[in-house]
Amino acid sequence: MAFLFEQISPCGPIVDAGDAMRTGEALREAAQAAEWVESLEVAWAALAPVFAASAYLSTLVRRHPDLLRTVLGAEPISLCAEIVASAAALEGEQRTARVEQQLRALKAQLHLATALADLGGVFDLQDVTDALSHFADAALRAAVATAARENLAAGRTTRIGGSHEGPIPGLFFLAMGKLGAFELNYSSDIDISVFYEPQALPLAAGVEAGPFATRFTERVADLLRRRTADGYVFRVDLRLRPDPSSTPAAVSVPAAFEYYESVGQNWERAAFIKARPAAGDTRRARAFLGELEPFVWRRNLDFAAIADIHSIMRQLHDGNVDDDLVAAGADLKLGRGGIREIEFYAQTQQLVLGGRHPELRGPSTVQALSALGSAGHIPAAAADELIAAYSELRRLEHRVQMIGDEQTHRLPRSDEDRRRVAALAGGGGLRRFDRAVSAMLRRVHRRCSELFAGDEPLSSRFGSLIFTGVEDDPETLTTLRRMGFSDAGRVCEEIRGWHHGRITATRSERGREALTRLAPRLLEAAAATGVPDIAFARFSDFFGALRSGVQVQSLLLAKPKLLELIVRIMALAPRLARALARNPAALDALLDPTLLEPGDEHSVIAEAIKSSRTFEEAMNVARRLHREAVFMIAVQVLESLATAEWAGRAFASLADAIIRGLAAASLEEIERKAGTFPGDVAVVALGKCGSAEMSVSSDLDLMTLYQGQESGQSEEKQWSAETFFARFTQRLVAALSAPTAEGGLYAVDLQLRPSGTKGPVAVSLAAFEAYYLAEAEVWELLALTRARVVWATSPRFMTIVEEAIETALRRPRQAGATAGDAWSMRELMRKERPASGFWDMKLSHGGLVDIEFCAQFLQLIGAPGGGPLRQNTLGALSALSAAGAASERDLQALARAYRLQQSLSQLLKVALEEGAEPSSEAKGLRALIASAADVDRFSAVKPKLSVAREAVRRVFEQLLSP
Repeated sequence: MAFLFEQISPCGPIVDAGDAMRTGEALREAAQAAEWVESLEVAWAALAPVFAASAYLSTLVRRHPDLLRTVLGAEPISLCAEIVASAAALEGEQRTARVEQQLRALKAQLHLATALADLGGVFDLQDVTDALSHFADAALRAAVATAARENLAAGRTTRIGGSHEGPIPGLFFLAMGKLGAFELNYSSDIDISVFYEPQALPLAAGVEAGPFATRFTERVADLLRRRTADGYVFRVDLRLRPDPSSTPAAVSVPAAFEYYESVGQNWERAAFIKARPAAGDTRRARAFLGELEPFVWRRNLDFAAIADIHSIMRQLHDGNVDDDLVAAGADLKLGRGGIREIEFYAQTQQLVLGGRHPELRGPSTVQALSALGSAGHIPAAAADELIAAYSELRRLEHRVQMIGDEQTHRLPRSDEDRRRVAALAGGGGLRRFDRAVSAMLRRVHRRCSELFAGDEPLSSRFGSLIFTGVEDDPETLTTLRRMGFSDAGRVCEEIRGWHHGRITATRSERGREALTRLAPRLLEAAAATGVPDIAFARFSDFFGALRSGVQVQSLLLAKPKLLELIVRIMALAPRLARALARNPAALDALLDPTLLEPGDEHSVIAEAIKSSRTFEEAMNVARRLHREAVFMIAVQVLESLATAEWAGRAFASLADAIIRGLAAASLEEIERKAGTFPGDVAVVALGKCGSAEMSVSSDLDLMTLYQGQESGQSEEKQWSAETFFARFTQRLVAALSAPTAEGGLYAVDLQLRPSGTKGPVAVSLAAFEAYYLAEAEVWELLALTRARVVWATSPRFMTIVEEAIETALRRPRQAGATAGDAWSMRELMRKERPASGFWDMKLSHGGLVDIEFCAQFLQLIGAPGGGPLRQNTLGALSALSAAGAASERDLQALARAYRLQQSLSQLLKVALEEGAEPSSEAKGLRALIASAADVDRFSAVKPKLSVAREAVRRVFEQLLSP
């Protein structure tokens, strides 16, 4: 025999004597019939351990005993060359079934020949990968030729191309990955990218280029990967094409160039290091790769680009060699210290240096490491150590795959299964094998870590985070699950989509480079919220709405606390999260220190509105500044940096500034159209704005009072005072409520003016005084206790209006009748506007409205005698207490209940949409609700709230019950 099995070193102990015995019996029976028993006996000492360890090889020879005879009777190099030649000859075979059957049979021969030559030490790593890769090329070309003949016969094409054009002119197949570098392993799939020139395809009339190229590609893949009674040839992976989740299996050349020029990523540049023409129109394939050279091999790289290239590998690293780098369960390809680390180590250096040093561009990992070491770009000792480790890791990978012909790269966890690999690797005992593998993984990881010592880590304390490539990284999925994500695959897919430029924020190269650094920090922040799925999903909405991502990502990278804050908002406050997603510009508010406190600084907003060049611009400025300020105040509430009273004043202070700015702008707009009018006008706020107790969702209760000359009219139009100031009021309401390109502001309600909807929209001061002297009902007087003049055309008129309001409130009235009217009004409210549920702080029994009624009633009946008048409810309760207007105990109970419900109301309105059930929200938000209620746990909030409301109802009934 030319194949001398005496060269096979013992593979170790018999792992499965029964399996080896069954194989031996089958072989001896076949050998007896074919008269090669003696040859088999000579080889059996070496073969028995192989078949005992490898179920796949054992099954192959049991099914096809003569296959072993063929392998044993030939010289390995020659035999593999013959097998490849036989596969290549199938390009001319006319029968599809024959092509499929022969390719599968030849693959079985090749696997057995290369496996035994590998185990026997006759083949080194390069011999094995060359044989497998050349066979894959031949099989692919045979499949392409077969599919081309089928399409010609079906009338979809007009001819078969010549030798340089390939079977389908204009369509070509690129070998990528390990196939492209002639580094294929035993059970590897083959990575193929397919491109076509639409105008060059020889298509029949009516056949469209895109659908044809896609169907043709799928047919070629099916010929190779379809399982038949004879097995399969190769699994085919087409996902290294541009943006595989969004593109067909074959991509047109123009579309490919547009993709790579606009959103091509550094990992795709790395993938093209190994790309080469494999089948089809090789002339066009070479031209395509030539045009892509500037994309792959960039001569000039700045710091950010180099950092992003390095990130391809740095995402694998935490800089430490951990104790978990052990043989049991080790992923020889994807794990730390594995094959991919060595490949990325070489490829990242090639991408950085290869633009200026063409000698570093070789597709082979071993060649690349050798070239880098020889040129002094990496230490020679590192190159030698990594080359040796790469060869050993690939050798072990092959043995893992020999066992069952599975696409696996992981050493078994069980000792029994790992003994099979150890036996095929040369024996020496399991413990010794494990120690050697562990030591090698540590050496590789240490060497690769040295390359990025001192760089920013891109992994997580939870583990590896890798989002390059086209498939989910197993270690990353494990890390994400460890972080608490329930659907790790969806997270990977989303971030890969960002990297592919599917959102505006990552369309630019800078945006994608920033994302590489941001993603791990984002995921860490999401995990810290306790509800990572929710936090990530809402951040995704926000991120997708950004118009430009580089500035925002740079900001979040520079300010980690800001990123944590935003992600926490996403997790805990769906209302705020949606607001931020709709208007990402609100993020600017978090950077503006002038918005941190309510008060005079909001006058800046009024001035900014008044300085606008046009009325429309004033409306847009108001909305933009309002959005930012509201977001800032809301964040203060959510972060427990503001009390409910602070928030109420802050929201009201903001509303005041907006009203002042737009009132001035509205008056100017009316005067521009109608001229000036001799007189004054004031804007009076009632309700929550008047009492400075607004929330994030409060509307504006307003009235306008004017005083003008009875005989006067506007200069340009023949308008009376009533018409002029009515037009002003209408313009102001529109300015405050109409949506513009910048969104909306407030809902405005004018129904609290004298006569409500039946009266004029603007009320003269005389009519106001007359109405409250003779016609106003008790509920209107109660509402007037919160009236506050926000803006007037002159300080004098502001004082006049304030005095008119106080005069109306201090007129004598009968306490019993007032109480009865107030009670009736509250009962009517309860019927027409019942509470929406337990968490309705405003309308519930004992809620905010009941407390406000009590405070307003006590002020109203005490005012004629000089009692206190305060618009703010807590201010009123405090003043009433000081004046002895009611029981101190009762007033304190009202104040406590008001503070409690205001605190909860402010938080719930900031965080949740109307009607949401807090108990079903994130744990973190429930904790904030408990804190707002000043209790230790969420379950204690309802009981405390119920007790407080009962106390309010008791006081309410004592004061107002008929």
